[in-house]
Amino acid sequence: MHTPERDAAGRGPGLQRQLGLWSAVAVLVGSTIGSGIFRSPAGIADKLPGPGPMLAVWVTGGLFALCGALTLAEVAGALPQTGGLYVYIREGWGRLPAFLFGWAELVVIRAASMGAVSLTFADYFLRVLGVTGAQAERWSHWVAAVAIVGTSTVNYRGARAGALVQNATTVAKYGGLVFIVLLALAVGLPQTGGHFTPAAPPGSFAVGAFGLALVSALWAFDGWADLSFVAGEVKDPRRTLPRALVLGTLAVIAVYLLANVAYLAVMSVDEIRRSKLVAADVAQRLIGAPGVAFVAVTVMLSTFGTLNGTLLTAPRIFYAMADDGLFFRPVARVHPRHGSPYVAIVLTAALGVIFVLLRSFEALADAFVTAILPFYALGVASVFRLRRRPAEGPNGYAPSFRVPGYPVVPLLFVGATTYLLVNGLLDPAGRWATAGTLGVVLAGIPVYYLTVGRRAATDSRASAPDV
Repeated sequence: MHTPERDAAGRGPGLQRQLGLWSAVAVLVGSTIGSGIFRSPAGIADKLPGPGPMLAVWVTGGLFALCGALTLAEVAGALPQTGGLYVYIREGWGRLPAFLFGWAELVVIRAASMGAVSLTFADYFLRVLGVTGAQAERWSHWVAAVAIVGTSTVNYRGARAGALVQNATTVAKYGGLVFIVLLALAVGLPQTGGHFTPAAPPGSFAVGAFGLALVSALWAFDGWADLSFVAGEVKDPRRTLPRALVLGTLAVIAVYLLANVAYLAVMSVDEIRRSKLVAADVAQRLIGAPGVAFVAVTVMLSTFGTLNGTLLTAPRIFYAMADDGLFFRPVARVHPRHGSPYVAIVLTAALGVIFVLLRSFEALADAFVTAILPFYALGVASVFRLRRRPAEGPNGYAPSFRVPGYPVVPLLFVGATTYLLVNGLLDPAGRWATAGTLGVVLAGIPVYYLTVGRRAATDSRASAPDV
């Protein structure tokens, strides 16, 4: 089992516990609120052109995330180790599924996530500087790559440095969203009366379209599990992790729902559908050019904070894998002065730069959601296996928090995940993209058996007693 006190080679101190409750909440909120709440509403309105179905998608996505967070709050409190979701999959389902999660993180998930978020940062950064049109298109990927390198440099210097940036950007982005909400409700709503009726016009809802729109909402909500990756660096983890997971997720759900109500208070569904930068368009209508500048800076800080959160959390997955012998051992090295998993951070940043220079935002976001969903389901479903363990002993399971509504809450999450994957495979618009992404993930099975799986089997036979 992974021990965060020493590095993989046993050479001195490893990752240290230095994140308190509010830093942990900031990691979750800052990792979640990024580009999704600013870019996803247009796509959702296009698939579900009615205020009722639109808001229903955000409510459903929030409940989905809350079910997952409540379940992980129990598992994280019992297994507060670096790697989080990777550890829960390993302990619940074994080394092969855990390896596949790490493989998916390596070849699809994390690089796609960083690429999509950094591209949104670049778009708004260039907009603030007044660079638009073809010139912005030419420079956006390079600006995104520089942003990845910059945030990786911050986190190379340790979790404390990364947490300071995370705390500051989280306050800025959450405050910016709250300001937009208050402005829309106080100024915009009295002028327009809102665009909430009819709640569900004819043709505004279809089951398949709802499922595809939910994928976009889940992109915006993703991040609720990222805190678990740095569990080995959280103080008093059995108490702090469950509280931070629940508080952070509830804070995100609240501001997302209010933001969508604010958008509908100012703009119609059809206008939202045609607005790629909905928050900026809302602010422009309310206070003109200063509103656009304010929103642009807010989104820029928001996505930069999310990118920083990714470089703070995701490398811990590769660190934990290397510590377990499921990845190259040097990846588990800890910097002797900064106390950071510096090799894993450099690796994660390099993958992000490669992806961002080669792929578009839409392709990156869709690939991310498809690849991460099966592992969210496995991580949440691990609670059913782990609860069978005795409370005592080296592999005991003694959670400090119990998920309310068990087993219904985790079952709802797993069922919703299964629905989304099946819907993606059946829908003609996304069938081949979904199948292709899942195929890349499953390609990790022969990789496992040709590399670390073969080594594990050899070690097992070598250690077996002669009969």
